[in-house]
Amino acid sequence: MNQVLSRYLPSHAVEPAFMLIKDNNVHLKVVDERRTRHGDYRRMPDGTQQITVNANLNKYRFLITLVHEIAHLLAFEKYGRRIKPHGQEWKLTFRNLMLPFIRPEIFPTKLLPIIASHFRNPTASSDTDARLSIALKSFDQPNDKNYIFEVPSGALFRIYNGKIFKKGPKRIKRYECLEVSTGKIYLFQPNAEVELLKA
Repeated sequence: MNQVLSRYLPSHAVEPAFMLIKDNNVHLKVVDERRTRHGDYRRMPDGTQQITVNANLNKYRFLITLVHEIAHLLAFEKYGRRIKPHGQEWKLTFRNLMLPFIRPEIFPTKLLPIIASHFRNPTASSDTDARLSIALKSFDQPNDKNYIFEVPSGALFRIYNGKIFKKGPKRIKRYECLEVSTGKIYLFQPNAEVELLKA
């Protein structure tokens, strides 16, 4: 297991992550990319605890996602299955599990203050914290995508499913964008990755 984890995690996180997996009897599956999630946790019909994490994540996002999912398992075990999946019990559990990892041997210096800030009140997904998401994406493999906040106002862009939008004005935090084929307005997070279409 340590050999597998060392391909996906920062080197100093491998041993403590392995202990979390072993101590909580987790069956970890590293899976192909899913557009809608980085990972998930499921209690299987036979009682085993399964966590899946996308293989394409950079090592820092992989670590955060793995701990996020283990936090679900532990929060459900401690507080019962009726708690909200990303409620206060989960937030407390996630924060406590992440604290030993928030150190310079594991995360780059430029990420540490952003991660520390995020874990004061962690969100359901690291993608909904635009500042953290953009900081984490800077460690991804280069691609030809743009963030919504980089797209010029009025420009056309395509999202992963092929739908084409026109960028509109910014509301408080998100951008109003018009789906060209239907005329419907959708709101996009500033850190959503899209393909800018040439005029």
